[in-house]
Amino acid sequence: MKAEKIRQIDSAELKNQLLQQQEQIFRIRFQMGMGQGEGLKKYRELRRDRARMLAILRERELDPEKSAAADAAAAKAAKDKRKRK
Repeated sequence: MKAEKIRQIDSAELKNQLLQQQEQIFRIRFQMGMGQGEGLKKYRELRRDRARMLAILRERELDPEKSAAADAAAAKAAKDKRKRK
């Protein structure tokens, strides 16, 4: 997932996605430990996405104004998306 796309997600949803990715990483690591090395590419991708999410959450912690603006933008995008349907 691109950093710009992650920035459009509000903080609560971002934390939720982060938890889901941590579970996926655990499962893939477990499978790789059992000898199924097919998930290596997915594992690397998930780790990078997780790092991006953590970095963006940290950015928002350090600059609360930016966080409020990002949450407002995410809410607006969600509202526009619902109108299109």
